[in-house]
Amino acid sequence: MSHFTPSLFQFLRDLEKNNDREWFSANKTRYVDNVQEPALEFILDFGSRLAKISPHFTADARVQGGSLFRIYRDTRFSKDKTPYKTNTGMHFRHEAAKDVHAPGYYIHLQPGECFAGAGLWRPESKVAYAIRGKIDAEQAAWKKATQAKRFTDRWQLTGDRLTRPPRGYDADHPLIEDLKLKDFLGSTKLTQKQVTAATFVDEFAEMCKAATPLMKFLCEATGVPF
Repeated sequence: MSHFTPSLFQFLRDLEKNNDREWFSANKTRYVDNVQEPALEFILDFGSRLAKISPHFTADARVQGGSLFRIYRDTRFSKDKTPYKTNTGMHFRHEAAKDVHAPGYYIHLQPGECFAGAGLWRPESKVAYAIRGKIDAEQAAWKKATQAKRFTDRWQLTGDRLTRPPRGYDADHPLIEDLKLKDFLGSTKLTQKQVTAATFVDEFAEMCKAATPLMKFLCEATGVPF
């Protein structure tokens, strides 16, 4: 049975056209039925699969404070005052993520812009330099984690980069483009057909399993267990 249906994407398209509290209130049942509940069921079902990959990551199916991101936007410091996100996201965090920057797995569902991620987005400077130090010291392990066919068949190393080499590294370093990363992520695009297939929870689990060498490397660099 599919967790997600085309109704999820239709709701998000409609929300983009009617991004106001009155419309959302009138369509709250659609959100719960087509977005929130399917996502929570997916998180619950993925949890048993995630535990087999690593016991240190969490699939938390609570309505609030769990793996499912809130639909409500934080507009306090934004010029865009629309109240709702026009996507839904699920983040499977490391158990230590409340206290430190730690790797995680992510799914982003949005009409025409679905993707999955594995790794660390925008770690603080101290953590980024710890990762760069490990890349420099263990170049073969980093290349194996990010260039092996097992990884590249499903993922692409991605993320914003510094415009110049980070402090302490020469421009001719053999891995300078990876050392310039601000985000240390594997990312892959998803289609609506993939997301709405009955096999998607298993496919995502296989994708996460394929990212294991990268996730182990990042966990070691940030001092948390895999």
